[in-house]
Amino acid sequence: MIQLVFATGNKGKLAEASDILGPGFQLLTPADLGITEEIPETGDTLAQNSLQKAMYVYERTGRDCFADDTGLEVDCLDGAPGVHSARYASDGHDFDANIVKLLSEIEKKGPGASRKARFRCVVTLIISGSVHQFEGRMDGSIAPAKSGTRGFGYDPVFVPDVYGGKTLAEVSEEDKNNISHRGESLRSMAAWLKGQQ
Repeated sequence: MIQLVFATGNKGKLAEASDILGPGFQLLTPADLGITEEIPETGDTLAQNSLQKAMYVYERTGRDCFADDTGLEVDCLDGAPGVHSARYASDGHDFDANIVKLLSEIEKKGPGASRKARFRCVVTLIISGSVHQFEGRMDGSIAPAKSGTRGFGYDPVFVPDVYGGKTLAEVSEEDKNNISHRGESLRSMAAWLKGQQ
């Protein structure tokens, strides 16, 4: 059993990571180890933020850990919200407000604007002080309105290219994990870890 601290307070992300990594992994959260403050993310890139979050946990616990940073990049918004995806509308991780702002910003670009988008995820793993990064990507587009009740974050408005018009919030967790940016990066991390044993 590989025990890792996942530098997140997001229960949706924790459940997703547990499903993707499978039974060979036991995931702890910073809160399990008494770290309850907000972990800073002040980098200019996903890789910088991911590294910053993992280092924050590693320096305080000395335990093997990983962190992810994920960004939604929309073509007609010049790659926004990108690294600011979680706090697009405010500092409070309010994804309903983020979605409202996202759809409003796209509408301002006019009916011909490209709704093409992608999710990118960078996972930073720290094992015995050694740093490794893994990246995943999922291409799709932004729906004109929210649809579906599953998932979290931007899932109700993100339509992956491979699911014929359904948003991520309309497909099963298993289907989402099979194609997701976070799934791709976590599977790469899991494969690397298993290769080290």
